[in-house]
Amino acid sequence: MNVPVVIMGVAGCGKSSFAAALSQALGWPLIEGDEFHPIANVNKMRAGIALTDEDRAGWLAVLADELVRSGACAVLTCSALKKAYRDRLRQSVPTLRFVHLELTREQSIARVTLRPGHYFQPALVDSQFAALEKPVNEAGVLRVDATQSIETIQAQVCAWMTNQECV
Repeated sequence: MNVPVVIMGVAGCGKSSFAAALSQALGWPLIEGDEFHPIANVNKMRAGIALTDEDRAGWLAVLADELVRSGACAVLTCSALKKAYRDRLRQSVPTLRFVHLELTREQSIARVTLRPGHYFQPALVDSQFAALEKPVNEAGVLRVDATQSIETIQAQVCAWMTNQECV
């Protein structure tokens, strides 16, 4: 059975890089969540203003629709910081799986600082950690050390997805 997977975590954890590699390896479409933020959200982040639950609500609805449109399998990047956000996506795709790329605040700040020109400002990292509700004991979630190589993470995720009967 093929089911979509969300690559989640705070800014700088490597969601986009890893998701691109995984989607290519699986031959699944990639849905880059950042591309679906409304301009108002992007402008807030550019200005160093953290997004609220209300800011994210419409974005999550669009991402849920994209997952449904993608069919049985896709790889989505989405911070999915709160359980309510993950549950919103699960409402549309109950079989959805999540890979949480974990790293420390210091590692996140260091990585975000190395992304010149990106609209997400390093000053926003603390707001992401404040909002983060780690998916501990949630079904269908794999937690992975984001500081490992993409190849190592990919091997872990593919083994997990196989064991979950997702591939």
